[in-house]
Amino acid sequence: MSAGEQPPHVLIFPYPAQGHLLPLLDLTHQLSLRNLIITIITTPKNLSTLSPLLSAHPNIHTLILPLPPHPKLPPGVENVKELGNAGNLPIISALFKLYDRIIQWFRSHHNPPVALISDFFLGWTLRLANHIQIPRFAFFSSGAFLTAVTAYCWDNLDAVKNLQVVEFPDLPGTPSLKEEHLPSTFRKYRESDPDWELIKDGMMANLLSYGCIFNSLEALEGDYLDHLKRKMGHGRVYGVGPLSLLGPEKSFRGDQSDVFDWLNGCPHGSVLYVCFGSQKSMNRQQMEALASGLEKSMARFIWVVKAGTTHPVDSGYEVLPDGFEERVEGRGRVIRGWAPQVALLSHRAVGGFLSHCGWNSVLEGIVSGILILAWPMEADQFVNEKLLVDDLGVAVRVCVGADSVPDSDDLGRVIGESMNGVAHEEKKKKAGELKRKAVAAVEGGGRSLQELEELVNELWKLQGTKSAMVDVYGEQQTT
Repeated sequence: MSAGEQPPHVLIFPYPAQGHLLPLLDLTHQLSLRNLIITIITTPKNLSTLSPLLSAHPNIHTLILPLPPHPKLPPGVENVKELGNAGNLPIISALFKLYDRIIQWFRSHHNPPVALISDFFLGWTLRLANHIQIPRFAFFSSGAFLTAVTAYCWDNLDAVKNLQVVEFPDLPGTPSLKEEHLPSTFRKYRESDPDWELIKDGMMANLLSYGCIFNSLEALEGDYLDHLKRKMGHGRVYGVGPLSLLGPEKSFRGDQSDVFDWLNGCPHGSVLYVCFGSQKSMNRQQMEALASGLEKSMARFIWVVKAGTTHPVDSGYEVLPDGFEERVEGRGRVIRGWAPQVALLSHRAVGGFLSHCGWNSVLEGIVSGILILAWPMEADQFVNEKLLVDDLGVAVRVCVGADSVPDSDDLGRVIGESMNGVAHEEKKKKAGELKRKAVAAVEGGGRSLQELEELVNELWKLQGTKSAMVDVYGEQQTT
């Protein structure tokens, strides 16, 4: 940067759900380290999530806007974690109502942003970016395979919506998926519903954006990243993950020090970590089957159980069977509520991860180099599980479906065989190799780090050629 040359100002618009928000904040951390000027759009109740980032980077600014109301959004709710997946539709629609406020802020700013980076759930921001004549980069907290699948579904809506099995002839490997395993943003679409039309238009807008940024990496999804470059007709598709390895140093153990003391006394790779994310609650039958399977496996385990759900207390959701903890005392631990997942997965004693296959959990499992036991339930999880099991061979399928109840004998057998070292040795070897590639990707000279630098260089180009880029961007939108 020459003397007097001002760094590019970038507007960041996260989506208020933990799995979306945290990776984009990790990316924002990296952009700030490279001396970019940054403004983050947030709502009052989501501001606290930004606190660690703002403390580390005093030069990051915030644009705090009250969340507009929506008929399906309870007063005071501003984050999806308070409602589960049912909250996505009203929150996206409520955020859309900030359109005019953002334009007003942009036009009154003494140094308006040269680019917008916004979450892929906020595809409507492409129209906003076009309105204020700056390029929009879509940020994907999910994978490139999912994006390719979703794009094909929307592009072929009429042909796909009545199929029991959907084939994807344009995608690498020509995969196929059952209808019930398609991304939920597509499956739940209701024509003519204003909220759903906003979702549809936003999803289709993502690949029309100036660029796409993925919390993914070449070793994991290189073929799909290349596919999206061909589909978009340019190279502005950046795989910069795993972003958790590029975020600020995190050492969150909370009040779980006794669990780590217990892990320290366990043999290497002997413990199964069980966690199904923050949004899906398990019903009584699923809790009983899983508890029974863990008992029968005779394996060591840590099971993260939600501290509270939106279901009635007597419904049995997230309730452990009577006497379970006493029966597994010594070889099993239960954590209620939040758990320091990254720290637990990276402990030498943990050798397996029973997971719902949400994308952040997938990446955290990969970075830990351990075998994943897959139980996808909703949203993007079936697509992610297919990538892990069928494409990469680093996971074992143990159950499929939000309401499925596994046979406890079969589940106990698979867990036991996986954790005692006599089964799935080839998958474990591949998981270790993938970990090495993921870590190398974000180290000096690594591919993800290179793509991050390419993104930063592109932002500098936009700063240096503001007026010229307006014309180029307009041409891009019409091709």
